[in-house]
Amino acid sequence: MFNTGFPVLSALIFFPLIAAVVLFFLRGDQTIRVFTLVVSLIECVLVLPLLWFDITTADFQFVEKFAWIEAWNIYYYLGIDGISVLMVILTVLLFPICVLCSWQYIGKRVKEFHFCLLLMTSACIGIFSALDFILFYIFWEAMLVPMYLLIAVWGGPQRRYASLKFFIYTLTGSTLFLAAIVAFFINTGTFSIPELMEHRYTFQFQIWTFLAMALAFAIKVPMFPFHTWLPAAHVEAPTAGSVLLASILLKMGTYGFLRFCLPITPAASDFFAPMMITLAIISIIYGSFVALGQSDMKKLIAYSSVAHMGFVTLGIFVFAFRGVEGAILHMVNHGIITGAMFLMVGLIYERSHSREISDNSGLSKHVPVYTSFLLLFTLAAFGFPGTNGFFSKLLVLIGVFGTSYWLGVLFVFGLILGLAYLIRLLLNVGWGTPSRGEGWKDMNIREWVYLVPLGLLVIYLGVAPGRALNFIGPSIENLLNNFEAERHIIIIPEPMPGPIISSDHIIELETDTGQKIEFTGSDMAKIHNKLLLDAR
Repeated sequence: MFNTGFPVLSALIFFPLIAAVVLFFLRGDQTIRVFTLVVSLIECVLVLPLLWFDITTADFQFVEKFAWIEAWNIYYYLGIDGISVLMVILTVLLFPICVLCSWQYIGKRVKEFHFCLLLMTSACIGIFSALDFILFYIFWEAMLVPMYLLIAVWGGPQRRYASLKFFIYTLTGSTLFLAAIVAFFINTGTFSIPELMEHRYTFQFQIWTFLAMALAFAIKVPMFPFHTWLPAAHVEAPTAGSVLLASILLKMGTYGFLRFCLPITPAASDFFAPMMITLAIISIIYGSFVALGQSDMKKLIAYSSVAHMGFVTLGIFVFAFRGVEGAILHMVNHGIITGAMFLMVGLIYERSHSREISDNSGLSKHVPVYTSFLLLFTLAAFGFPGTNGFFSKLLVLIGVFGTSYWLGVLFVFGLILGLAYLIRLLLNVGWGTPSRGEGWKDMNIREWVYLVPLGLLVIYLGVAPGRALNFIGPSIENLLNNFEAERHIIIIPEPMPGPIISSDHIIELETDTGQKIEFTGSDMAKIHNKLLLDAR
């Protein structure tokens, strides 16, 4: 495991928390805004060491591990690999952008708003860095409170309904997730995520723990039919809340599939893959059709997120290298693109005070720079060549077609539907019959500052995605190699006859040809090594 002398991850997590405490001693809205912006920029400096991430290994890096509650075998355990490093960097990048886009929009309880932003940043980084289940769960729950407050306090007219629905859905999933964590601890005696990946579990145990975890992650993604909280939350949330929700929080669900379901419960993941693929396809087509009928720009983008996260989930559960590679890359790309799209809606809402397409049509004549950015981000959302959305969708498509021709056809159908609702949005807002816009000022310096970095990332990752793919490649290869070796291993605990009940196990391995091989023994490590050799 690669480590450094400086605790980079702890600094990224605790610096915003310390700043949140300092924030309470400050006076004046403008002072609070400037202070939070400076904190966010320092956070961007602190994340720079992650750019020197070792791309030649799948091991966890920047590891920090200290005993926390020794009686329960709980550790303060942090580390990142190729699956999580880009999400940590994206979270930090979006922090100053959220501060800038709220500069004028948030006029009440400014201190409390920026306090929530600081807490959200800390919790999100912790989720992608935690390697202890209890630590992960603490960050997972800590993220829920500030997000609820962002919607409930600074949201739109239906904010109470939207925030309560968000809270109930996600808390229900979290409760099931906690049950799975307790089950793993009872079975193994550890909360260490890397150690849990090394353990082997009975098929029945994997089934129940997979279902508990997968439901929690499916709600977070969200997948059909657990998606109904998302449109309300997006529509009512302030712009910064929508950006964080779409760019970071939704990715925690698919991150959970990759971090926990595939490596810890491989046999159950393989068993439930047809169900997950079916739900992903439904999410893609359903989300696209509903987006096609929306007149509210925020709702349109919200339902498009349901479809796009369906692409990610589909890429994960085809268990192909290119599919998973494209899924992780699309998690990052979707975070950039959809975050930018919500910023575009918030930007024009500050001028028109309406999110309806009909109230914001034909804007290219009055705000040409805004329309140009909208064009760029819309093309990226579709996956136009030269933008970041192209390569990630292409990789998922390759993985899907390699698994099933008909899945590939449905994937392409979803892409066509995506083109339809995105072109409808772009043509109406940019070049439709002018409804208003005369006398509006085009983008100001502050808006340039927070949109240009996202625009540059859209182009850079569209032209040269190799660096990002190098980050994630070894971790994907390691994940899938272990998954392929273990997906058909079924452990059946069975007491052996004799005067003393032993702890021997019957282990059944079903090969790709359908042949079943059984081993019996009590030394799980030796049996596991033999099975891995046979499976490979």
